[in-house]
Amino acid sequence: MCRLFGFRSAVPTAVHPSLVTEKNSLVQQSREHKDGWGIASYEAGEQPLVAHGLGPAYCDPDFERVSSRVSSRTVVAHLRLASVGKVEKRNAHPFLHGRWCFVHNGTLRNFAQRQAEVESLIRPDLLAHIQGATDSERCFYLFLTRLAARQSLEGATCVEKVACALAETMGLVSAITDTPGETRSSMNFLVTNGDVMVATRRNRTLFLSDTAPETGKRPHRMHSGPPKPGTQLEQFVLASEQLSGEDHWHIIDEEDIVGVNSSLVLHRWKVQDLSTPKL
Repeated sequence: MCRLFGFRSAVPTAVHPSLVTEKNSLVQQSREHKDGWGIASYEAGEQPLVAHGLGPAYCDPDFERVSSRVSSRTVVAHLRLASVGKVEKRNAHPFLHGRWCFVHNGTLRNFAQRQAEVESLIRPDLLAHIQGATDSERCFYLFLTRLAARQSLEGATCVEKVACALAETMGLVSAITDTPGETRSSMNFLVTNGDVMVATRRNRTLFLSDTAPETGKRPHRMHSGPPKPGTQLEQFVLASEQLSGEDHWHIIDEEDIVGVNSSLVLHRWKVQDLSTPKL
């Protein structure tokens, strides 16, 4: 298992509390998920800035240093507990392709036996970019293959097309790796190009908050539950675990996909309601 964190905001915001000082920050979680960390942030340039460490975040001063300096509209962070692939930089999350950034919390079942089948679904020119040994990186490039069938991988993007590409990736992978009666492949994916951000939940926990991690200030809403689809948010925060004991964390349902477009309008889908994968 791993742990992931995603953040989108209308204005640049520090994420140091979520990563370091919250009661259940990523530093605390890294005592269990100890096989490296990665942080990607989108600044003024086209490409995300990425830092990696191969040891536990809680005892790596670079994690504290990077976390304290990040103030951005878009941040992705990941803690790794290795299941497929050695602990080395080429296997470290987040994985990048152009402006696209991807992290995975989960494991594909029977991956060693099914790797070639999964790779056969990836467009050859994208397959050539794979550097590591993980199931996660292959899921990323399969997602990019499905997205590229709908739109360009560069420039503006449609949040629903991203969600459909993720749903197709989940469907194709599960059809290859899952065996009836056995534990299913776990596929909590989170992907962003710095503008849209979309995540899936399958066989792992995933939580949503619309409270700023820097201030803890809650948005003004007429209801106390999770924000409704169609709501324009100020902040959009996703995490594998609740980062604090506050009641502003809302669990994402199993087999749901959640995301925001470039204007931070919230969207939610059921995986089965999105388009069926076509080979």
